[in-house]
Amino acid sequence: MAKSNRTILHWLKWPLYTQVSIVVLFIILFFGVTISFIEPNEFPTMFDGIWWALITLSTVGFGDYVPQTYLGRAIAMLMVLVGASFVSAYFATISAAAIRKQHSFREGEITFRGSNQIILIGWNEKTKEMVESLTTVKPDKKIVLIDGSLKTAPLIENVYYIKGDPTDDETLARANIGSAEAAIITADQHKNEYDADMYSILVLLTLKGVNPSLHCVIEVLTEKQAINAKRAGANDLIKTYKLTSYFMMTSIFAKNGLANFYSELNPASGNSFQVLPYNEKFIGKTFRELSQILLEKECILIGIKTGEETKINPPLTYQITRLDSLIVLKH
Repeated sequence: MAKSNRTILHWLKWPLYTQVSIVVLFIILFFGVTISFIEPNEFPTMFDGIWWALITLSTVGFGDYVPQTYLGRAIAMLMVLVGASFVSAYFATISAAAIRKQHSFREGEITFRGSNQIILIGWNEKTKEMVESLTTVKPDKKIVLIDGSLKTAPLIENVYYIKGDPTDDETLARANIGSAEAAIITADQHKNEYDADMYSILVLLTLKGVNPSLHCVIEVLTEKQAINAKRAGANDLIKTYKLTSYFMMTSIFAKNGLANFYSELNPASGNSFQVLPYNEKFIGKTFRELSQILLEKECILIGIKTGEETKINPPLTYQITRLDSLIVLKH
């Protein structure tokens, strides 16, 4: 008795569409095999009986097999009476499941099952621009957007919306944070600069706590919190306040409209900054010599990165050491 109760409980835990599918399959097999025994002349094989039961219950009714005896017709009537409701329930359940899944997707209630995805925290104009760039540069890359303000998901291919708080473990679990490739944390535009940075650092700590190896890029709005973000484990900092001021000052000094030039720095335009790692062939060469070598490979040498120190456009006589990485603009 206890074993049968466990079986029933286990059965009830299965999804409804699975239960209905099993019942419909049993009805088709049972009546298909039964009719082949009752009318062997009309249904020479069990497969013919099962084919007849399936076609009859689906209301297609090709008419290639028809019971000839009263008993056979009685079996057919019983099958229709018993099976029609289950078949209707089967298709209704499948339709309802599809609608629920679509609704869950739009409402951000799904769980992402993939891996190597890029996670974006917060939905704003910057995030929208990044999504457009990513889908252009890497159209097959899966993007998981975590945000608590959106009512419905942005309908963009390969973008999976997770509605919730990025500092909540349950939300991160639905984003499958453990299998993510990288995360980008944008500043909350609805908070003041100090509070926005504090919240971004809290998100960073949560991400790193769940997945310490996750490569995290964080946007900071104040210099004070930039230091704390680095302490919290940020792999890279985007200091928006500095970038914006630099571009504005450069535009003032140039006085020739550099806005279009800045837009060309978008990877989606075909240009991207890259850091070339240590290469034995580069050691001892001057900045001038390397510039000419890389130019033939459609790379423009911009600067040198030594540890945390960056040198943009160093003297042409600067010699590359083992500690130097090359910053290039590649097409």
